[in-house]
Amino acid sequence: MTIGRLENESDEYQSLRDKLQEAEKALRDQRERVAALRRQLPLDTATDDAVFEELREGERAQVRLSELFDDPSQALIIMHFMFGKKQTKPCPMCTMWADGYDGVMEHLRERVSFVVLVAGDIESFTQYASGRGWSHLRLVSAAESDLKRQLGFEGDDGSQWPGVSVFVREADGSLRHFYSQSALMGDDKGRGMDLLSPVWSYLDLTPEGRGDWFPGS
Repeated sequence: MTIGRLENESDEYQSLRDKLQEAEKALRDQRERVAALRRQLPLDTATDDAVFEELREGERAQVRLSELFDDPSQALIIMHFMFGKKQTKPCPMCTMWADGYDGVMEHLRERVSFVVLVAGDIESFTQYASGRGWSHLRLVSAAESDLKRQLGFEGDDGSQWPGVSVFVREADGSLRHFYSQSALMGDDKGRGMDLLSPVWSYLDLTPEGRGDWFPGS
Protein backbone atom coordinates (compact mmCIF):
# COMPACT_ATOMS: atom_id res chain seq x y z
CA MET A 1 0.00 0.00 0.00
CA THR A 2 1.19 3.49 -0.88
CA ILE A 3 -0.10 6.15 1.50
CA GLY A 4 -2.36 8.68 -0.15
CA ARG A 5 -2.77 6.88 -3.47
CA LEU A 6 -5.87 5.28 -4.98
CA GLU A 7 -5.98 2.21 -7.21
CA ASN A 8 -8.08 3.95 -9.84
CA GLU A 9 -5.58 6.73 -10.59
CA SER A 10 -5.12 7.43 -14.31
CA ASP A 11 -1.77 6.79 -15.95
CA GLU A 12 -1.30 10.54 -16.36
CA TYR A 13 -2.04 11.17 -12.70
CA GLN A 14 0.32 8.38 -11.56
CA SER A 15 3.16 9.66 -13.72
CA LEU A 16 2.83 13.28 -12.61
CA ARG A 17 2.33 12.31 -8.98
CA ASP A 18 5.50 10.21 -9.04
CA LYS A 19 7.46 13.18 -10.44
CA LEU A 20 5.92 15.43 -7.81
CA GLN A 21 6.89 12.98 -5.06
CA GLU A 22 10.53 13.10 -6.15
CA ALA A 23 10.42 16.91 -6.23
CA GLU A 24 8.90 16.96 -2.72
CA LYS A 25 11.69 14.71 -1.45
CA ALA A 26 14.28 17.00 -3.03
CA LEU A 27 12.64 20.02 -1.38
CA ARG A 28 12.74 18.26 1.98
CA ASP A 29 16.43 17.50 1.54
CA GLN A 30 17.14 21.09 0.48
CA ARG A 31 15.40 22.40 3.60
CA GLU A 32 17.67 20.19 5.68
CA ARG A 33 20.74 21.55 3.88
CA VAL A 34 19.60 25.14 4.43
CA ALA A 35 19.01 24.47 8.14
CA ALA A 36 22.46 22.92 8.43
CA LEU A 37 24.05 25.96 6.77
CA ARG A 38 22.20 28.24 9.17
CA ARG A 39 23.49 26.32 12.18
CA GLN A 40 27.05 26.93 10.96
CA LEU A 41 26.75 30.71 11.36
CA PRO A 42 29.37 31.84 13.89
CA LEU A 43 28.32 33.57 17.09
CA ASP A 44 30.70 36.47 16.60
CA THR A 45 28.37 39.42 15.95
CA ALA A 46 28.02 41.38 19.18
CA THR A 47 24.95 43.52 19.79
CA ASP A 48 24.06 46.16 22.35
CA ASP A 49 21.68 45.49 25.21
CA ALA A 50 18.82 47.50 23.70
CA VAL A 51 16.11 48.98 25.91
CA PHE A 52 12.45 48.30 25.10
CA GLU A 53 9.09 48.81 26.78
CA GLU A 54 6.41 46.36 27.85
CA LEU A 55 3.34 46.31 30.07
CA ARG A 56 3.61 44.61 33.46
CA GLU A 57 0.35 44.34 35.33
CA GLY A 58 -0.96 47.25 33.28
CA GLU A 59 2.03 49.52 33.97
CA ARG A 60 4.66 50.56 31.44
CA ALA A 61 8.11 49.19 32.27
CA GLN A 62 11.51 49.21 30.61
CA VAL A 63 13.02 45.88 29.66
CA ARG A 64 16.41 45.17 28.14
CA LEU A 65 17.16 42.75 25.35
CA SER A 66 19.11 40.60 27.82
CA GLU A 67 16.02 40.34 30.02
CA LEU A 68 13.91 38.84 27.25
CA PHE A 69 15.66 35.48 27.64
CA ASP A 70 13.46 33.22 29.79
CA ASP A 71 16.44 30.87 29.98
CA PRO A 72 19.85 32.45 29.24
CA SER A 73 21.09 29.13 27.87
CA GLN A 74 18.45 29.09 25.12
CA ALA A 75 18.04 31.29 22.06
CA LEU A 76 15.69 34.25 21.82
CA ILE A 77 13.46 34.59 18.76
CA ILE A 78 12.06 38.03 17.97
CA MET A 79 9.19 38.44 15.53
CA HIS A 80 9.32 41.87 13.89
CA PHE A 81 5.64 42.77 13.75
CA MET A 82 4.72 45.65 11.44
CA PHE A 83 3.03 48.18 13.70
CA GLY A 84 4.09 51.66 14.70
CA LYS A 85 5.52 54.84 13.22
CA LYS A 86 4.65 54.85 9.49
CA GLN A 87 2.74 51.56 9.92
CA THR A 88 -0.28 53.06 11.66
CA LYS A 89 -2.36 49.86 11.70
CA PRO A 90 -1.27 46.31 12.59
CA CYS A 91 -0.20 44.37 9.50
CA PRO A 92 -2.78 41.70 8.50
CA MET A 93 -0.08 39.19 7.52
CA CYS A 94 1.85 39.72 10.75
CA THR A 95 -1.45 39.24 12.56
CA MET A 96 -2.03 35.92 10.82
CA TRP A 97 1.45 34.75 11.80
CA ALA A 98 0.97 35.83 15.41
CA ASP A 99 -2.41 34.06 15.57
CA GLY A 100 -0.56 30.83 14.90
CA TYR A 101 2.41 31.56 17.16
CA ASP A 102 0.15 32.21 20.14
CA GLY A 103 -1.29 28.72 19.77
CA VAL A 104 2.08 26.93 19.78
CA MET A 105 3.88 29.08 22.35
CA GLU A 106 3.66 26.42 25.05
CA HIS A 107 5.70 24.12 22.83
CA LEU A 108 8.17 26.73 21.57
CA ARG A 109 9.04 27.84 25.09
CA GLU A 110 10.39 24.40 25.86
CA ARG A 111 13.35 25.29 23.63
CA VAL A 112 13.42 29.07 23.07
CA SER A 113 12.26 32.44 24.32
CA PHE A 114 9.87 34.24 21.97
CA VAL A 115 8.92 37.91 21.74
CA VAL A 116 6.75 39.96 19.38
CA LEU A 117 8.44 43.31 18.78
CA VAL A 118 6.60 46.34 17.41
CA ALA A 119 7.61 49.95 16.85
CA GLY A 120 4.31 51.32 18.10
CA ASP A 121 2.75 52.17 21.44
CA ILE A 122 2.82 49.10 23.66
CA GLU A 123 -0.49 49.84 25.33
CA SER A 124 -2.32 50.20 22.02
CA PHE A 125 -0.77 47.02 20.69
CA THR A 126 -1.59 45.10 23.85
CA GLN A 127 -5.22 46.10 23.43
CA TYR A 128 -5.11 44.87 19.84
CA ALA A 129 -3.57 41.59 20.96
CA SER A 130 -6.28 41.13 23.56
CA GLY A 131 -8.91 41.60 20.88
CA ARG A 132 -7.27 38.85 18.85
CA GLY A 133 -7.34 36.52 21.85
CA TRP A 134 -3.57 36.28 22.20
CA SER A 135 -2.77 35.17 25.72
CA HIS A 136 0.65 33.52 25.43
CA LEU A 137 2.74 36.00 23.44
CA ARG A 138 5.17 38.37 25.12
CA LEU A 139 4.68 41.81 23.56
CA VAL A 140 7.43 44.43 23.53
CA SER A 141 7.82 47.85 21.92
CA ALA A 142 10.99 49.19 20.33
CA ALA A 143 9.47 52.63 19.75
CA GLU A 144 12.40 54.31 21.53
CA SER A 145 15.05 51.83 20.32
CA ASP A 146 16.92 51.79 17.03
CA LEU A 147 17.38 47.99 16.96
CA LYS A 148 14.81 47.52 14.21
CA ARG A 149 16.53 50.17 12.10
CA GLN A 150 19.97 48.64 12.71
CA LEU A 151 18.70 45.28 11.47
CA GLY A 152 16.94 46.79 8.46
CA PHE A 153 13.38 46.17 9.62
CA GLU A 154 12.66 49.89 9.91
CA GLY A 155 13.35 52.59 7.32
CA ASP A 156 14.58 56.09 8.03
CA ASP A 157 11.05 57.33 7.36
CA GLY A 158 9.54 54.95 9.92
CA SER A 159 8.47 52.30 7.41
CA GLN A 160 8.23 48.84 8.97
CA TRP A 161 9.24 45.51 7.46
CA PRO A 162 8.28 42.03 8.67
CA GLY A 163 10.86 39.51 9.71
CA VAL A 164 12.46 37.40 12.39
CA SER A 165 15.69 37.68 14.38
CA VAL A 166 17.50 35.23 16.62
CA PHE A 167 19.80 36.25 19.48
CA VAL A 168 21.97 34.30 21.87
CA ARG A 169 23.14 35.25 25.34
CA GLU A 170 26.63 34.00 26.15
CA ALA A 171 27.68 32.66 29.55
CA ASP A 172 29.41 35.97 30.33
CA GLY A 173 26.19 37.88 29.63
CA SER A 174 27.25 39.27 26.26
CA LEU A 175 24.68 39.26 23.46
CA ARG A 176 25.13 37.91 19.95
CA HIS A 177 23.00 38.34 16.87
CA PHE A 178 22.76 34.91 15.23
CA TYR A 179 20.32 35.27 12.34
CA SER A 180 17.72 37.52 10.74
CA GLN A 181 15.46 37.10 7.74
CA SER A 182 12.71 39.23 6.26
CA ALA A 183 9.53 38.11 4.58
CA LEU A 184 10.71 40.34 1.74
CA MET A 185 13.53 38.17 0.43
CA GLY A 186 14.76 39.85 -2.73
CA ASP A 187 11.89 40.26 -5.19
CA ASP A 188 9.82 37.29 -4.04
CA LYS A 189 6.85 39.46 -3.01
CA GLY A 190 6.82 38.50 0.65
CA ARG A 191 7.52 34.77 0.50
CA GLY A 192 10.78 34.81 2.44
CA MET A 193 9.14 33.49 5.62
CA ASP A 194 6.59 31.04 4.21
CA LEU A 195 7.97 28.19 6.28
CA LEU A 196 7.09 30.06 9.49
CA SER A 197 3.35 29.81 8.81
CA PRO A 198 1.40 26.70 7.75
CA VAL A 199 -1.31 28.73 6.01
CA TRP A 200 0.58 29.15 2.75
CA SER A 201 1.61 25.50 2.71
CA TYR A 202 -1.98 24.34 3.08
CA LEU A 203 -3.19 26.66 0.32
CA ASP A 204 -0.43 25.38 -1.95
CA LEU A 205 -1.86 21.84 -1.58
CA THR A 206 -5.06 22.81 -3.40
CA PRO A 207 -5.71 22.80 -7.18
CA GLU A 208 -6.05 26.60 -7.13
CA GLY A 209 -2.94 27.21 -5.02
CA ARG A 210 -2.57 30.39 -2.99
CA GLY A 211 -3.20 32.65 -5.96
CA ASP A 212 -3.15 36.29 -4.95
CA TRP A 213 -4.85 35.70 -1.59
CA PHE A 214 -3.57 37.87 1.22
CA PRO A 215 -4.60 37.92 4.89
CA GLY A 216 -7.30 40.49 5.48
CA SER A 217 -8.17 40.75 1.79
